[in-house]
Amino acid sequence: MSKSRIYTAALIVIGDEILSGRTQDKNIAQVAKWLNVQGIRLGEVRVIADDMDAIAEAVNILRARNDYLFTTGGIGPTHDDITVDAISKALGVDVVIHPTARAILEKYYADKGGINEGRLRMARVPDGAELIENRMSGAPGIKIDNLFLMAGVPHITAGMLDALTGTLEGGAPLLSETLGAWAPESEIADVLIAAEKAHEGCQIGSYPFFRNGTVGANFVVRSTDPDELATCTAALKTGLEAAGYEVTDGGI
Repeated sequence: MSKSRIYTAALIVIGDEILSGRTQDKNIAQVAKWLNVQGIRLGEVRVIADDMDAIAEAVNILRARNDYLFTTGGIGPTHDDITVDAISKALGVDVVIHPTARAILEKYYADKGGINEGRLRMARVPDGAELIENRMSGAPGIKIDNLFLMAGVPHITAGMLDALTGTLEGGAPLLSETLGAWAPESEIADVLIAAEKAHEGCQIGSYPFFRNGTVGANFVVRSTDPDELATCTAALKTGLEAAGYEVTDGGI
């Protein structure tokens, strides 16, 4: 593990139901938080319809410019679960039945009506792939090269992430502290700029809100260096208080 190197990842969320608004995605947040703990930055997210060419194109673009690429959705038992086919197309390999995945599914469904054509689809993988353990519902996730194919159901995705914990190379985790103030951004922009410039290893995000007729904002300071983070946060708090605003540790 290199603490100075920044490792990046991208995420493709696959499914017509997400784009139609029928289903609200919950995987982006949990994947982002998990990656951060692994020392990997989530740099971009794409939501793609159940379209094989669109998925394959996005996969080849994102896997080339990131250390890791994750996908969620589209690896189930139905005809519109085409992620495996699309990624096999992107990689230029065949789709095969993974023998271990088949054995897992046969055992899981032994008292649930047995294996059938639909259930067997969940044993299909790009040729050369390995499996990601799924303790929740039997059907495993898939990893091949720097690609990780996971379920779309959030609690199943969470289990697959847990199975991957500690297995990926990453850098130092990105740490954060939050301060809140009932302050218009336009009146304290110079304070934010000064604090960030004085602490090169930190970034400050400003997230305004309007509540009960009053304008405020939360300020998130981020750094991989805990000492630099503490110093920058203290400097920002001092600057906001000097500008006449009461500061709430942890945000409002």
